[in-house]
Amino acid sequence: MPLVREPAVPDLVALPKAELHLHLEGAIRPSTAAELSERHGLPAPRTGSFTDLAEFVGAYEAARDLVGDLDDLRRVSRELVEDAAARGVVWSEVHLVPPTYAGRLGPDEAVLEAVLDGLGPAAGVILGVNRGLPMEAAERSLELAVRYAGAGVVGLGLAGDEAGYPATLFADVFARARAAGLRALPHGGEAAGPESVRACVEVLGATRVNHGVRAVEDPDLVELLAQRQVCLDVCPSSNIALSVYPSAEEHPLPRLLAAGVPVSLASDCPLFVGVTVLDEYRLARERFGLRHDELARIARTSLTFSSCPPDRRDAALLALDAWPERDPPPAPPPAGGC
Repeated sequence: MPLVREPAVPDLVALPKAELHLHLEGAIRPSTAAELSERHGLPAPRTGSFTDLAEFVGAYEAARDLVGDLDDLRRVSRELVEDAAARGVVWSEVHLVPPTYAGRLGPDEAVLEAVLDGLGPAAGVILGVNRGLPMEAAERSLELAVRYAGAGVVGLGLAGDEAGYPATLFADVFARARAAGLRALPHGGEAAGPESVRACVEVLGATRVNHGVRAVEDPDLVELLAQRQVCLDVCPSSNIALSVYPSAEEHPLPRLLAAGVPVSLASDCPLFVGVTVLDEYRLARERFGLRHDELARIARTSLTFSSCPPDRRDAALLALDAWPERDPPPAPPPAGGC
């Protein structure tokens, strides 16, 4: 009988993509985290599911504590881009909040420069404002971001307790960041509802929102995001692990896509969640039922909404155009050699 070839499933590693929502300390390799834990005599951070964001923050702080010096920072950064390349990621944007190190590794500039040194040309840094720190720390992050704009820093971020510290508190900081040519790239719509996403867009001037998924609770806001083409950098597995949604079946990614909202996929904090950006694309294909062309659309969104250098981005987009039509791998011979 003639051999029947199954329909080809394009290789997700070969899909050129950018990862736009990734936290440096949350992307430490598990093996490196174990090594640093042993070397510095500190407990390894807990992983898995979390009942709420506050419980997760405790684990994140434990991971940050594992970074004992600037060489550790360089190593973590270098391994991040190595792992990204192995997953077909051509450009990463990495969240970093130097003031959270409280000077124990040296000045904020030293922290940033160690990270930039490790990342090299395949990634940019989103310098973050931690909502829960004093406003002086936000000013430090802004000043540092402005100084390094165009030299590795691609935008100003905002993370932390969005319910207790709404985005409106940081309107002036982000206005000055935009005036300096920096993109507004805040978190919103994870631990707080659609009003948080709206504030990121209308008050902070965000062109991308990290998470943003709870925008789906407000149809008018979803329409606004689609009209303005504001990209949501979505991390479904992280949302499930942090109890934003109880399961993939209840996650709003398909509804956001159907409404015309630009969406990228990312892993957020793979150290804790145990999921890479490739796993997120597999989830989109296998649990959300997205077709190959829809996955390619998400990858294209990740590249076009990124700050990837034009030559790198254009080469990736050219390769992306051919991705769904790649020849399938040769079928294995039937058992028995006939």
